[in-house]
Amino acid sequence: MSSSKTESSKAEPTKTLSKTKTSFYRRLYVAHLIARGIANVPALMAATGMPRRTAQDTLNALAELDIHCEFEPEPGERHNSGRYVIRDWGPIKPEWVAEQAECLRLALGYPAL
Repeated sequence: MSSSKTESSKAEPTKTLSKTKTSFYRRLYVAHLIARGIANVPALMAATGMPRRTAQDTLNALAELDIHCEFEPEPGERHNSGRYVIRDWGPIKPEWVAEQAECLRLALGYPAL
């Protein structure tokens, strides 16, 4: 994915997406949100409207794209309090994802931030 992609490489908000494309876009968008500091399950749920299980499954599925995401617990806190951090984007260019974030959001039908 490079920033020199043509218009056809952008997320298309007016088309019905396949399950594969929806899953791919969701993973990219969640990684983008984490990089922007929307970095725990409740915050991801609020930003996207997705159910808790979908948010958790999406976080776990980032590894399938070679996006290395880790949970950082808050020091001294209990009950999994903390945030997720993207340690490595693998083959994905985070700059491209940031440029396409609005198109991804619209394609997925998520609310504006």
